[in-house]
Amino acid sequence: MNENKPNCLLIILLAFTLFNSACAQNSGQIYLREQKLVEKSTVLLNNNNSLIPLRNVGNLKIASVHLSNQFASGFDSLMNKYAQVQSFSVAGYTGKQNIIHLTNDLKSYNTIIVQLTEADLDNNQLIKFITDNQQQRNLIVAYFGKGASLDKLNEVNAPIVYSERTSEGAAYFSAQAIFGGVAITAKINSSITQRYRFGAGFLTEKTRLEYTVPEAVGINANNLQDIDKIAKEAMVEHATPGCVVLVAKDGKVIFNKAYGYHTYAADMSDKITDIFDVASMTKISATTITAMQLKEEGKLNIDSTLSYYWPVTRNTNKAGLQVREILLHQAGLIPDIPTFDKIKPTDHSADSSADYPIKVNNGYYLRKDYYKDIMLPAMLNSPLKTRGQYVYSDLSMIFMQQVIENILATPLNTYVQQQFYNRLSMQTAGFLPLYRFPLAQIVPSEDDEVYRHSELVGYVNDPTAALMGGVAGHAGLFASANDLAILYQMLLNKGTYGGDQFFKPETVEQFTAKQSPVSRRGLGFDRWDPLTDHHYPSELASPESYGHTGYTGTCVWVDPKYNLVYIFLSNRTYPKASSKLGSLNIRPRIQDVVYKAIAKGL
Repeated sequence: MNENKPNCLLIILLAFTLFNSACAQNSGQIYLREQKLVEKSTVLLNNNNSLIPLRNVGNLKIASVHLSNQFASGFDSLMNKYAQVQSFSVAGYTGKQNIIHLTNDLKSYNTIIVQLTEADLDNNQLIKFITDNQQQRNLIVAYFGKGASLDKLNEVNAPIVYSERTSEGAAYFSAQAIFGGVAITAKINSSITQRYRFGAGFLTEKTRLEYTVPEAVGINANNLQDIDKIAKEAMVEHATPGCVVLVAKDGKVIFNKAYGYHTYAADMSDKITDIFDVASMTKISATTITAMQLKEEGKLNIDSTLSYYWPVTRNTNKAGLQVREILLHQAGLIPDIPTFDKIKPTDHSADSSADYPIKVNNGYYLRKDYYKDIMLPAMLNSPLKTRGQYVYSDLSMIFMQQVIENILATPLNTYVQQQFYNRLSMQTAGFLPLYRFPLAQIVPSEDDEVYRHSELVGYVNDPTAALMGGVAGHAGLFASANDLAILYQMLLNKGTYGGDQFFKPETVEQFTAKQSPVSRRGLGFDRWDPLTDHHYPSELASPESYGHTGYTGTCVWVDPKYNLVYIFLSNRTYPKASSKLGSLNIRPRIQDVVYKAIAKGL
């Protein structure tokens, strides 16, 4: 029996499942069988300093080096789900001098992952490259082949992820093990070299998301096929030009697929790596999590008043509002203030200048101090008519943004980028995406022919946030589905991810739990609706569910009862806002497909 021959069905499975969709159940079972064999035959050596699983990957600059590994592309692709990893092929650096060139090309990287096969171990220059570089930076070897050949790595003291199997599955497992997506649970079961004897090896824990098949969590992939049908219905009915769906259960991403196109012109397909304007999901994905951290640090008391943290409100009717009321949308604030329809011709310009520095969109620059002169007074002088009642308001999170920024003396977007998105290695998440990403990776949210006279790509859809320069407490965040899955898996984990603690469990529990007798809300978070005929967020969601929706056609829902994270991203506002996504119940119906698949099991 040749266990090391790659299985064709396995390769097909991985190509479609891990990076785009779910596959048929028989392929899933093949994958699981291979993974069990791989797990039993993968050992971690030389991990004395606990480098693996990697921590703080957002601060690492990682290079992946390979020579003859036929599965290098898949290995690197999967690593890129955890961090930005640049691939280098040694084939372009043959000979002693060229290996030196490779070292020079890698000088800006602080972490190098080298993939080795048995054939590569005969390349003395490559081995020297490893032994030289292991002294200067983090270096990890992923070796696939016979154990006896480890003798050729006797001078290597860096961690070695060793798998005796040379399959696609082994490549995926090792890539995930390096980042903590899977745990390494095996040790050497017989003495294979003088150095590596029976019982050698280090065990690790799972610390990040794993990317696998539905069958890995007891779901028949065939039972998720209705997701395709519902998503395609949304396209056909022009509810949205395209969408991305992600499902993670038990800390494992089991479904991640893109549908449709960026626009109805069908000239650019949606991809699972695309970046969407998540609209009001900003409220919990930026503002609320910052409030949680400040509360935990003793810098924010949610029972204190707005005027305590924001002195400008002291002579207004907002002075006595409690932070708790604001987070619950029970402060009596109006939903929003007038925006573009109140702009005067002298308030904006087609060109930027010292007088018009705020870029709202291409060819649209707002005058300086417009927020201070016009928007802020409008918010501060707005009436309070419904205090004590639940009335959803964007002003609530705009006010929370001011509270947070006064406490921190730091802009909200800067703080969340440093304290959450970078630390979690959320590669796309953040405000103002055009400073970091190409247009082609950002899904347009609207064709604004009335006010901004342009297609909105990378500029926030929400008009209030737009006039605030794209950074607001209620809107402005852009992200991919995978990034959001990381953030909400951290919350589902009660505050930990990647070996790092972001919150105490009790903080997560407090903010996500029902807090009010007059609404379903948590602190900042939306929750399951006890009115069963509302079927919100979906018919089968448990009462423990929390999350949020976004105006552009997005949502995230975490269901602790089922250990589930569900993410739906779309641009239903393109070219103009359509109500069909809601009237067709696209988001909740897809969510219910997942619950039904869980109930059916295998």
